[in-house]
Amino acid sequence: MSPFLLRQLWSVIDAAHSNHLLSLDDQSLASWVVEQLCHQSPLDNAELTQVNRYIQSKISLIRDMAQSK
Repeated sequence: MSPFLLRQLWSVIDAAHSNHLLSLDDQSLASWVVEQLCHQSPLDNAELTQVNRYIQSKISLIRDMAQSK
């Protein structure tokens, strides 16, 4: 995954309302982040796969960040 895409992903998560992130189940959370990223710039299939895998591996971190806001 490109550094630019990583920055975009974490920017989306940082800008999100923590209550919204915490209200979503794991799959919905991943889907929401991907949707937000796609609004910023289109992703090809390879990027979508990479982003989904990355988000799934960082779900606990994302939730921890949302709880600490």
